[in-house]
Amino acid sequence: MTPLLALSNGTIAAIVVVVVLDLFAIMFGLSFRRARVAERDAEAAAQPGGIPIRPEVIAKGPKPVTRRDFFRRSLVTSLLVFTAQFGAMTIAFLWPNLKGGFGSLINAGKIGDIKAAIINAQGQPFYFGAGRFYIVAYNGTPTKDVNYEELLVAAQGIMPLYQRCVHLGCRVPYCATSSWFECPCHGSKYNGAGEYQLGPAPRGMDRFKVTIDPSGTVTVDTSEIVLGPPRGTNTISPSHGPFCVPA
Repeated sequence: MTPLLALSNGTIAAIVVVVVLDLFAIMFGLSFRRARVAERDAEAAAQPGGIPIRPEVIAKGPKPVTRRDFFRRSLVTSLLVFTAQFGAMTIAFLWPNLKGGFGSLINAGKIGDIKAAIINAQGQPFYFGAGRFYIVAYNGTPTKDVNYEELLVAAQGIMPLYQRCVHLGCRVPYCATSSWFECPCHGSKYNGAGEYQLGPAPRGMDRFKVTIDPSGTVTVDTSEIVLGPPRGTNTISPSHGPFCVPA
């Protein structure tokens, strides 16, 4: 992929805005310089022994800019340039990545490879950093209030979980000894399906919709966050081993 194609739409838009504004500032400066030169020529012609200038030439020249007008225009131009550059950089930073990053449809790989990775890691979830989600093996029992497959967040024995703690947004790592997700910030704990167990979190971990095409490709939709299940939801066994974060 070429560097140009690798740029996001927001970055390209910001670069264009900055270049246009810089060109405007340069043109304004050149215009002021030409006006000052014309003003000096007119003053020189008015002096005794000065070079005579035809009235029609002076009339066609740019109107002299006073010092007050210069400072006023310079201040306004500087503020406009700063505001536009700051706004452009902000837009570029917040612009959603539509080319496979968080906030888009993400190809997480083949379902067979994902399940094999989970098995090889002794049940630990498959982590996809670019999408900010875990994929866990899931074979729980739906309740009358929660059915993950109907919510389209689980399919063919897997389920993607948003890595963020629903309490205050910390990244929640997986604890291999307890087989739970444990937030290191304030101690919220979730079972292997991301369902609330302990701590100040108001609900279970949020999740994303997932689809698996006939070829086995897993696609996770990170453009929409599906809120986690309420407290008290347990579709899998909540048993655990020693905690990584003290209760």
